[in-house]
Amino acid sequence: MSTAAAILGCAGPTLSREEVAFFRDVKPWGFILFARNIETPDQVRALVESLRATVGRADAPVLIDQEGGRVQRLGPPHWRRYPPGRAYGELAGNDPLLRREITRLGARLMAHDLAQLGVNVDCVPVLDVPDPQGHEIIGDRAYGQTPEAVAYLGRAAAEGLIAGGVLPVIKHIPGHGRAMADSHLELPVVDASWDELDGRDFAPFRVLSDMPMAMTAHVIYSAIDRKRPATTSKKVMRKVIREAIGFDGLVMSDDLSMKALSGDFTERARASLSAGCDVVLHCNGVMAEMKAVVEGVRALKGRAARRADAALARIARAPEPFDVEEGRARFDAAFEGRFAG
Repeated sequence: MSTAAAILGCAGPTLSREEVAFFRDVKPWGFILFARNIETPDQVRALVESLRATVGRADAPVLIDQEGGRVQRLGPPHWRRYPPGRAYGELAGNDPLLRREITRLGARLMAHDLAQLGVNVDCVPVLDVPDPQGHEIIGDRAYGQTPEAVAYLGRAAAEGLIAGGVLPVIKHIPGHGRAMADSHLELPVVDASWDELDGRDFAPFRVLSDMPMAMTAHVIYSAIDRKRPATTSKKVMRKVIREAIGFDGLVMSDDLSMKALSGDFTERARASLSAGCDVVLHCNGVMAEMKAVVEGVRALKGRAARRADAALARIARAPEPFDVEEGRARFDAAFEGRFAG
């Protein structure tokens, strides 16, 4: 069977026989790790190797959400804590160059942690511009309160990851900051006009439109499509993501198991790919759900396959030279030790 246009999770710290057989048969393009999959560095390395062995591709993408703050799958005692995006934006209020330097450094340190485990994709940076009235699901995950601040530090984070041999994923395209609800739990509807969205929400994604991968928002933008969230909207995919933003990299859905989406898992997968997503993401590792997702997934081919290949080609053959201990010391000094350990 050819590669399936899907990224899938697994249930625990090791693969079950059923998971091995399933992944060998389905051959998903990639995998994603969560806290349930993580115990020790050696265990994670072994799990990553096992996942790649099931599909027979040494470069198969293995993703993780390692933003820092409340979205951090790796943490003490084996890995250091990192600050949320907002903390970078609040560093040295009158020194944007320092904020940029430390944001890049934080991402470079995260890339070092991930590369040592064989993880080659981090779902960072968050490019959502928070609305003061919006739901706190974005909140301190955002680098700033303006499109300019978010784009400036978002690029720094993306560059730090790339320098360390890890691909960034810009999210949640075309912008989750105005959402008044948590899309994990319900479907948010944003009623802002096209001009309002274009000037604020879309702007950081336009600045980082050269990045290799993007993750969609499960949000309805009523000015563009009154019925469907971005993930399953052909209008949003074409008019906004591909044209207005100009993103031509690989687009992956956000997690199909989130309650913002309707229909069964086969329908969700089929609708996402039909709208223009290149691959779909399913995170929780529940076998029955994954089997249903796969029923709605097609082979990765054509433009989607070319975008997938182009994304993986962005992984550096060797990471940028980096003194890890010096980098950690400089990072801790910038934050006065608040995120050490």
